[in-house]
Amino acid sequence: MRKILFVDRDGTLIHEPPDFQIDCYTKIRFVEGMLPALLRLQAAGYTLVMVSNQDGLGTDAFPQRDFDGPHGLLMQLLESQGVRFAEVLVDPSLPTENSPNRKPATGMLRHYLADDGWSRAASAVIGDRESDVQLAANLGVRAFRIGPELGWDAIVHALVDRPRTARVRRATRETRIAVDLDLDRSAEPSADTGIGYFDHMLEQIGKHAGIALAIRCEGDLEVDEHHTVEDCALALGQALREALGDKRGIGRYGDADATVPDAAPAGTARVRVPMDESLASAALDLSGRPYFVFDGSFPRERVGGLPTELVPHFFRSFCETALMSLHLSVRGENAHHMVEGCFKAVARALRTAVARSGGTDLPSTKGTL
Repeated sequence: MRKILFVDRDGTLIHEPPDFQIDCYTKIRFVEGMLPALLRLQAAGYTLVMVSNQDGLGTDAFPQRDFDGPHGLLMQLLESQGVRFAEVLVDPSLPTENSPNRKPATGMLRHYLADDGWSRAASAVIGDRESDVQLAANLGVRAFRIGPELGWDAIVHALVDRPRTARVRRATRETRIAVDLDLDRSAEPSADTGIGYFDHMLEQIGKHAGIALAIRCEGDLEVDEHHTVEDCALALGQALREALGDKRGIGRYGDADATVPDAAPAGTARVRVPMDESLASAALDLSGRPYFVFDGSFPRERVGGLPTELVPHFFRSFCETALMSLHLSVRGENAHHMVEGCFKAVARALRTAVARSGGTDLPSTKGTL
C-alpha cells in the first residue's frame, strides 16, 4: 500500500517570517536538512503531498501574485533536485471563517479519506504547529512536529531507518507489567518481577539477544508464581511482535549453526548452549504462526523462586503473542544450568533471527509474515 507524507510548507520546508507571509523572494530560506531528508523519504517509497494554510491569500493584504512568484521558485528549486510533490493543497481562508478546508480540518483531503489504497499506519503528517498534529489525528496517521527538539534528520531516522522499539503496558487483576524493548540497541538488561531467579533469566534474554530490554512486574505472588511468569511472557512476546513491525529485512531464521546435524532445516536459527554438564538447543522461526515444542525434564521442581514446570510454559506463552515457532530441548543433571541454558539458547537464536540483513526484502514467498 502507498505511504503518504502530508507536509506543511511554512515553518517546515521554509522558515516562516515574523509577518507569516512568504510574499517576496528574499523571504525564502530552507529549513536545515529539509532537502536531503525529502530525497531520502522519496527513495524509501513515500509520496509527498503539501498541505498549507495561507491566511487571506487572494486578498489585498496578501495578493495572489505575491504568493505565486516565491512559491513557484520554491517548487522549481525542489524539482530541480529531484523532489516532487504529487499534490499541492492550499487553503486561503482566515481562521475566523472556520473553513472546513483549513487545517486541522480535512476538507482538502477528502479524496484521501475516501481512498483505501494507502496505509494509515505507514503514513504521517509533518509540520511545525499544533494544527498539524491535530490534522494527523483527524487523518489517523502519525505526527512529527518540527521544532528545537525534532529536526528533519530525526524524522528520517524514524520513518526510513525504522527503529524497532516497543513499549507494552499490560494490566490485569493479577499482574501489572511494563516492557520496554529496542531490537537495535544493546544495553544492560533490567528485570524486576519479585522472583529473583526469574529476573536473572529474563536478563539472559536481553544480554544474549543483544537487545535493550527492561521489564517490570507487580504480580500476585501471594497466590503463586504462575500469573507473573505467564503474563511476563505474553507481554514480552507482544513487545517483540510490535518491534519487528512488517519484518522486512530480518533474518527470520538466521544462519544455521555449524554444529547442527544435517537433519536440521537449512537456515534455521538453531543454537546449542552448553553449561557444564547440560546442553540446551533452540531453533526458532519468526513465522507469524505460534508453535512450541519442548523436549526435556528437570531433576527438581524449583530453582530459586521459579518452579521448573513454568519454564516451558513461559516459552509457550512467549510464542503465542510473538507469533513465533520455537523448538527447545535440554538435557543435563543440574536444574539451574538446564534452565539458564534454555533462556540463553533462545536468546542467541533470537539474536540471529531478528538481525537485519541491510535490505528491505520480506523473507517469505507468501508476501507476509
